[in-house]
Amino acid sequence: MTTILDPTDERIPVRRNLATRPEELSGTVAFLDISKPRGNKLIDRLEFRLKEEAPGVTVKRYAKPTFTKPAPTDLLNQIKEDSDFVIEALAD
Repeated sequence: MTTILDPTDERIPVRRNLATRPEELSGTVAFLDISKPRGNKLIDRLEFRLKEEAPGVTVKRYAKPTFTKPAPTDLLNQIKEDSDFVIEALAD
């Protein structure tokens, strides 16, 4: 069993199941930097590790204009069109 920590204030934790994982990772992974300080450092490290573990994966990087607002619809549509997976980076 995997435990997922949720940073929200849940008095009674919600049980969540992990999505089915593919045998092999392939396709295009989008990294979305939400523009918080040092988020790009996290993405740099994740991209390095991903390329080590799954060299056939293509990586595309995107950034929100500001972390204080939701990502613009055009940006979300572009990510959806270009990518098979998304990793959103949040750091401080």
